[in-house]
Amino acid sequence: MTVITNAKSKAQSKVKSKSQIEGFGFIPAESEHHFLVTIANNKKDDVLISEHLTWDENENKRELSFALGQNDNKMRVILNRQKWDAIADPVKAEFNYRLKRSEQKFGQWKTGQIPVSRLFGKELVLLSWAIEDADPGLISTAIRNWLGLTPEERWWLFTMTNAATGHAITGRGKGWRKAVRFALTENPVSDSSYYDERFNLPIFQASEPPVYIAPTSLQSDKLDSKNDISSENVNKSDRKPRNRNSKQKITTSSFSS
Repeated sequence: MTVITNAKSKAQSKVKSKSQIEGFGFIPAESEHHFLVTIANNKKDDVLISEHLTWDENENKRELSFALGQNDNKMRVILNRQKWDAIADPVKAEFNYRLKRSEQKFGQWKTGQIPVSRLFGKELVLLSWAIEDADPGLISTAIRNWLGLTPEERWWLFTMTNAATGHAITGRGKGWRKAVRFALTENPVSDSSYYDERFNLPIFQASEPPVYIAPTSLQSDKLDSKNDISSENVNKSDRKPRNRNSKQKITTSSFSS
């Protein structure tokens, strides 16, 4: 009898905890710090992503602001609807994959305001920053490189970028914000030993089989220590022996070439 009672209480607490989750993994009871994705009914309108430190259950009372210098209600990204549509499904698949592993309910994108947990929000904004001014043809590369990063790497990149160029308007196309775009859209995806099982998700199976993701410089901790060698030891067999007695002359013509 006691076992049955305990099982019921665990099931009830599990349902209760799931019911308290808003959007994608946002639990107001734990922390009110979250991001809001605002999707208008009109498909011609831009998608807005903002960061908030307080939570109001009444959607009509939630404020969106483009003002500078305030601590709350910070606008982070204004994203073209076409570009948003390109990343919406892969991002949803990634977030729901992790929510499933932590036994939390799935999230869905819909018109209106969708709350996103603080950490998920940082990752979403990072990807949005990478594609906001990018060629639409490079979005798929950005998505795969973004998926190739660990969550911790995404959080770090967001923090560094947000520190100087985090505002949706004044930070656009500058400094770290511009560097993130180049890093995620212009790094070609190639075969490597780093394989991510998330590419088994149906969204990727629909178009092409899972691929291998090339590690970035931020993923050096994942590489085998045997491969962690200095540039002096790389491709030694391809280098021609150099005469120690001869000295290489460096002239201005060397740089001009």
